[in-house]
Amino acid sequence: MALSLAIDGLDAGYGAVKALRGVALQVEAGETVALLGTNGNGKSTLMKCVMGMVRPERGTVSLTVDGKAHDLTWLSPEAIVDLGVALVPEGRRLFPKLTVAENLMLGAFRKAARKAIQHNLAMAFETFPVLKERRRQLAGTLSGGQQQMLAIARALMSSPRLLLIDEPSVGLSPLLVSQTIGKIGELKQSFGLTVLMAEQNFNQAIRIADRGYIIVHGEIAVAASSVDELKANDIVKRLYLGGAP
Repeated sequence: MALSLAIDGLDAGYGAVKALRGVALQVEAGETVALLGTNGNGKSTLMKCVMGMVRPERGTVSLTVDGKAHDLTWLSPEAIVDLGVALVPEGRRLFPKLTVAENLMLGAFRKAARKAIQHNLAMAFETFPVLKERRRQLAGTLSGGQQQMLAIARALMSSPRLLLIDEPSVGLSPLLVSQTIGKIGELKQSFGLTVLMAEQNFNQAIRIADRGYIIVHGEIAVAASSVDELKANDIVKRLYLGGAP
């Protein structure tokens, strides 16, 4: 299934606070694109705009699936999920008083995913064996790393084609960050996903990214066509690599 995401001229915010200004971004089929920036620069707002959770004031969000373009700007989150988009939200957002297995089943609510429940569940347990071991345990009692695994696995239960991942490294130790980012790279290959990942850990994100964008104060400051181009950029050197401006 060919799938691509195009965002153009996007303005969005919360009341008087403008979080995004004229944002333009593209993700092509099969890519892993990193959206990089420190806290408070609009990464999560952009993800929520794609998912229909925040309505933009201006601009367009378009998803093309098998040659047919869908304007996501006014679709409900449910309709966007039905098109094959899934979000792993910042902070995991699990149901803490439900078990691991129950959280995973809620991820499979999308009609098109129900016939693939057993396959997706097997893939999730193969990728994250600890979830199988703890499938009857309440999600709220898992460690931070295990909760992040569950959040990713829950999103995969909807059989997505486009996976949005918001700040997967937040609250994790450096070792768990490295392992989590590595797993995202593996899942992209095994599930045939297209991935847009918002992250502030530059060095970890570029391990699996094909290219990336830097967002600063709600605006795209850098749009790089490759990781090498990203690393060579003066803004990146100043913000992330300790170089001179």
